[in-house]
Amino acid sequence: MKLTYKGKTKDVYTLDNGNVMLKFKDDCTGKDGVFDPGENSVGLTIEGIGKANLRTSVYYFEMLQKAGIKTHYVSADIDNATMEVLPGKVFGHGLEVICRLVATGSFIRRYGEYIADGTVLEGGYVECTFKNDEKGDPLVTSEGLAALGVMSEELFKSMKEQTLKITKIVADDLKTIGLDLWDIKFEFGYNNGEVILIDEIASGNMRVYKDGKIVEPVELTKLILNR
Repeated sequence: MKLTYKGKTKDVYTLDNGNVMLKFKDDCTGKDGVFDPGENSVGLTIEGIGKANLRTSVYYFEMLQKAGIKTHYVSADIDNATMEVLPGKVFGHGLEVICRLVATGSFIRRYGEYIADGTVLEGGYVECTFKNDEKGDPLVTSEGLAALGVMSEELFKSMKEQTLKITKIVADDLKTIGLDLWDIKFEFGYNNGEVILIDEIASGNMRVYKDGKIVEPVELTKLILNR
C-alpha cells in the first residue's frame, strides 16, 4: 500500500485493490493539553485513543448500514488500528461538517454575545468548514460552496439531510446509556455520483456529556462498547 496523506489523527494509504486504508493514531485535536473536537490542530496525545476511535467508528458504521445509510466502510483490523474503506473524493481540499445539538465550544466563541453556553439548538444546527489549519478552518455556506465550484446546492442538501439523520441515530443510541450528545463532526465524500459519509464516527470527534460533565474520548468509547 502507498501512503497518500498524513492527517492530524489518521494516515491514509491507497491499496492495490483500489480501496483506501486509514491508519488511526493516538493524536487528538485540542489546545493546551485539553481535548476539544472543535479545535483545528493536534493538542494532545492520548494512549489508546486511535484504537478507541476505530472501535467506535466500526460500531456506528455497522449501525448505519443496518439503517440503510450508505458509508465508505468496508472492514477493520482493530489490532493494527486500520480500517479499509471505499474511495471517496473529498470536496475542495477537504470539508468538515459539524452538527450542533447544544451551543458550546467554538460556536460560543463566535456567537456568545447572542446565545448562552449550553443552549439547546432545536432540530440541530449544521455548519461546514474548510479543512485549512493556516486559515483556522474557515466557515463556508452552501451558497459559498456552490459559488466556488466545490459542491452544488443539491449535493449540499443531501449532505445536510444525511448529517441530521446520522446525528439523530448517534444521539439516540447514546441516550440509551445516559449520555447526551452536544455536537459531532463528520466528513463526506463523492462516490459513484452521490455524497456518502467517509472518515470516521469517533469518540474523538464528538462532544458528549454525562450528568453535566464532559466525557473524555477513551472513557466514552468504554461506555459505548461495554454496555
